[in-house]
Amino acid sequence: MLKSILLFSLICLTLLTSKAQSVQWASKVMSFSSEYSDPLLGKEYRAIHILGRPSKYPKFSATPSAWQSLTPDNPGGEFIIVSFDTAKVVKQVAIFENFGAGSITRVDALDENNKLYLLKEFNAGYAQANGQITRIRLANPTSFKVKSIKITMNSLRVSGYSQLDAVVISDGDSPIEDRIKLEVDPNAYLVKENLGTAINSKFNEICPVVSPDGKKLYFTRWKHPDNLGANKNQDIWVSNLKDKKQWEKATLFPAPINNEENNAVCGISPNGKTMLLNNVYGKDGQMEKGVSLSFLLRTGEWSFPKPIRIQNFKNKSEYSEYTLAPNGKVLLMTTEMKDSYGGKDIYVSFLKSDDTWTEPKNIGAAVNTGESESTPFIAPDGQTMYFSSSGHVGYGNNDIFLTRRLDDSWLNWSIPENVGPVVNTNQWDGYFTVSAQGDYAYFSSVENSMGAEDIYRIKIPEKVKPQTLVQVSGQVINQLSKLAIPAKILVKSRVSSDTMQIDYDPYLGDFSFMWPTKKPFYMEIRAKGFVTRRENFDFRDQAKYFESVQLLGLVPIEMNKQYKVPNLSFIQSKSEISKESYPALDEIVLILQENEGLHLLVEGHTDNQGDWDENLKLSLERANQVKSYLISKGISVNRIDTKGWGGTKPLNTSTLEEKRRLNRRVEFSFFVVQ
Repeated sequence: MLKSILLFSLICLTLLTSKAQSVQWASKVMSFSSEYSDPLLGKEYRAIHILGRPSKYPKFSATPSAWQSLTPDNPGGEFIIVSFDTAKVVKQVAIFENFGAGSITRVDALDENNKLYLLKEFNAGYAQANGQITRIRLANPTSFKVKSIKITMNSLRVSGYSQLDAVVISDGDSPIEDRIKLEVDPNAYLVKENLGTAINSKFNEICPVVSPDGKKLYFTRWKHPDNLGANKNQDIWVSNLKDKKQWEKATLFPAPINNEENNAVCGISPNGKTMLLNNVYGKDGQMEKGVSLSFLLRTGEWSFPKPIRIQNFKNKSEYSEYTLAPNGKVLLMTTEMKDSYGGKDIYVSFLKSDDTWTEPKNIGAAVNTGESESTPFIAPDGQTMYFSSSGHVGYGNNDIFLTRRLDDSWLNWSIPENVGPVVNTNQWDGYFTVSAQGDYAYFSSVENSMGAEDIYRIKIPEKVKPQTLVQVSGQVINQLSKLAIPAKILVKSRVSSDTMQIDYDPYLGDFSFMWPTKKPFYMEIRAKGFVTRRENFDFRDQAKYFESVQLLGLVPIEMNKQYKVPNLSFIQSKSEISKESYPALDEIVLILQENEGLHLLVEGHTDNQGDWDENLKLSLERANQVKSYLISKGISVNRIDTKGWGGTKPLNTSTLEEKRRLNRRVEFSFFVVQ
């Protein structure tokens, strides 16, 4: 892996000096003598894995997430040159020899002109252990700025392979490892709550998925005697939350979701009506590798799983895990492909207009390592991802980490943070999931379990919480009849490009979605035969999760009835339309696009100040400006008529400008040509 460059999380950042020393980890490989490669592997053991922070500290061991030479014993020796983001004066160098320590013969520094300076030579036998931090502490800072470090090795000094995990430089004397110390909490296990016999047994309980409303817990049991089939393969179980935050005794989930093969829930949509499932279901009961979707029917049953078709999806590993973003259009998965950094990596795929999914893209070296990453989970905020890995600094052989999406590409992520000793143990930990409320987290662990893996929950530590969410739910109704109507709801952030499309069917229940409170948004509600409605929302003053219920009424389109264009007004004596008016006009475009038989009459008005003839001309110019905008959006010129009324139809006769400006307007009405 390209180790994390800055792992903040639950790591001690306290320095021993009054002035903070500057520390840089190697960020680029400039040259090397050789690197291990295998046609059956991805990028394991490559030189790139020496970059960033170490993956096997403090427990040193062999790892594919470190640089390893092509052969174990090369008479000609080996070397590697790494550079740093910024050239700087150096007082200290540290090399993490995670395995086969003792091969280094000398370390040189290169200045900005690539001139070589010897920093230290090493005699045979300098290593005190098979894995160690090898330090160079200079009596005085270098007289030049160090841009690169060259490490020369005699691989014959140590029998077998030697691995280098990381290289770091500093302008201070404080031990560099202080920067990556893990938090120690001997009482952490007291905070972790085993969910008890209602959920756990002496068999394996893994893959917990809590519904966004926090009221249902889905999980997988393996080899349980009540599972389906003779082999008792993995089956899905479900439990409901009781009033006192306790879970009822779990029950076996019904067919067709469970069958005699391996079954697992990967995620639940924010409205609780779409279920992401591992594997592709065959009508004959057989299963293939892949992922499927099941939908909640009006009867209350779940549909037969529909496969998700991902272009050029290939997996060299036997296993994959999946998680679906809250908008339903972004799928994250673990798979092993040709460009994997090592073992399974996390990839992303996007929903296309033809209902297939794009070829998976590796989400990058900030998250993926030379080890295998597993059990990714996108929180309901659509921004925070939890995953399990042994390729970042951790407590055991597999820890849970947190990373946050930095942009809308889904390829740039923050440096992973270890979620800490409350969750992570010295054994295997994974399957971390949270509800939208952000109160509890659920995960699997073998520590102090009833038998095999059990499911635990904790109060989510503040530092690893997802963003605070609002759950918006409700109905779309006919404003006149008060009856629920089918509609399409577009939810769009007012501060980013985040969007969500909801097809609302009143027969399936209320619409429901989650949204980060820190992002103001608007809802655009469209239905055939109704005037499009747009509503703005801003919940930035809400510090905790809460629910907002909306009853959204749409006005039926009535023929020959005048409607005022909202948010469309004019400067006195001007006809130009401002960009702020475009969204309101776009709503008219949508109505005309969805109702091809409709025609539009656009009527312009002015106030009663000035010359009568000039006002008449200006009012028509305003109507024609609207007409031109609609035509530019693809509406036929033959469907739009215009009129100008000057100042003959005022809304307000006041002489005050604040009132008079309301007369400078455009109105529209729909009609059908007989």
